[in-house]
Amino acid sequence: MRTILTMLGMIFGVGAVIASVSITSGAKSQVEGQIASLGQNVILVWSGNFTKGGVRGGWGSAGTLTLNDAETIKRELSGVTIVSPEVRGSAQVAAGDQDWFTTIIGESADYFDLRQWPFAEGTTFGDQDVRTAGKIAVIGKTVATQLYGNEDPLGKVIRIKNVPFIVSGVLIPKGLSLQGQDQDDIVIIPYTSAMKRVLGGTTLRTINVQAASFDLLAPVEQEITDLLRQRHLITPGKDDDFTIRTQQEIADFFNSTARIMSLLLAAVAGVSLIIGGIGIMNIMLVSVTERTREIGIRMAVGARGGDILVQFLIEAITLSVIGGVIGIVSGIGFSKLIASLTSWPTLTPVIWIGIASLSSGIAGIISGFYPAWKASKLDPIDALRYE
Repeated sequence: MRTILTMLGMIFGVGAVIASVSITSGAKSQVEGQIASLGQNVILVWSGNFTKGGVRGGWGSAGTLTLNDAETIKRELSGVTIVSPEVRGSAQVAAGDQDWFTTIIGESADYFDLRQWPFAEGTTFGDQDVRTAGKIAVIGKTVATQLYGNEDPLGKVIRIKNVPFIVSGVLIPKGLSLQGQDQDDIVIIPYTSAMKRVLGGTTLRTINVQAASFDLLAPVEQEITDLLRQRHLITPGKDDDFTIRTQQEIADFFNSTARIMSLLLAAVAGVSLIIGGIGIMNIMLVSVTERTREIGIRMAVGARGGDILVQFLIEAITLSVIGGVIGIVSGIGFSKLIASLTSWPTLTPVIWIGIASLSSGIAGIISGFYPAWKASKLDPIDALRYE
């Protein structure tokens, strides 16, 4: 019973390390996947971010981007490969006797290449549909399920604000976005159709830009900033009326948050390991005291101080390692339980299992050395007389 209670500190310590690493690694992996779902080498230009009459607004608070802005970026910046003007809104859509409230996005025909978003079936609309404000729609998996169930939606009519569109394609599911929104609950139409037939308006919410390479992200971001400031007649010292973020900046922001969370959880787990080590040291000291006569007998029949040192050190390491192994299994089990109860993703890197095992062994050596050293220094005559 005392041995089990001694190992509990190490079990909880190592279990806390594994569980915390699994939870943070899973969250980081999910965020990286969501950022990757934006596409490759993507730069997002949002309208808004202005100061006027003492009133300040962030991105999306004002329609400050135009189609001419998007066309100029595509025409004048050599490091840009794809530009997709974006118009966004929400509307009721219907098919047959089914209806659904969803997000409507107007984009260019290249949007799906920029987002690296393949089709489950069908295909995208073309440049001709964009030029003529064609009534062609691409839908996400959630919309397809809600409106058509198990039926094939290709070629069928979907009414957006009572305007009929033909479904040309269904997208591969992408899951939740960084903001926790269902990326598959979406209808994508040509941006000209969105502006003229469905959502109205003459300004853009976002301009999606793809740089030719990762190395060009920062230079292209600066070129877009300079170009838009010039086009919007923003004088030096004045705030931009737009906001620009690169895919890398978004990734760095979320990774820094994940690192802070990891450090906090690691600190808590480290304290647990220290407490577990102190528990082992305490019990080993008690064990040395209780077994003083045994130590004296061993020394009397020829055992040396090194033999006694190794004996007690091995006992301490064994307690620590067994507790560590149980802690690893418990930590993985706890992380899986959290994942099943909360749908929070978890991932246990193999390297951290090795680190946890090594840490428990080191903790056993450190916590067991002093009691073992104390046992090895006992005088055999005094030990034999000890009661």
